[in-house]
Amino acid sequence: MKKLEMIIKPEKLEDLKTILDECHASGIMITNIMGYGNQKGYKQVYRGAEYNVNLLPKVKVETVVTDDIAEHIVEKVVKEINTGNYGDGKIFIYDVEDAVRIRTGERGTEAL
Repeated sequence: MKKLEMIIKPEKLEDLKTILDECHASGIMITNIMGYGNQKGYKQVYRGAEYNVNLLPKVKVETVVTDDIAEHIVEKVVKEINTGNYGDGKIFIYDVEDAVRIRTGERGTEAL
């Protein structure tokens, strides 16, 4: 099993949810976050004063899927979420050793 942690622009959330539904991801967790990457934010002028905005709004979407679905999701996200601009986001992929469904005690992929 793999855990996919995807950091994306908030306006791309619906597109990502569509991809995950099409790939039969069993569940997702969504968190609103703020941060910056290589672009280090941007400069803005407000009433003649220039200031740096370096914490940008992002959305973190997490899901745990089987190994065969994980690579397919990554490929689709890179293809469809990509705008070619800084700040498109990142995908982090983790190995998941085990999962347990608390209600039934099922383990492994059956718990997904």
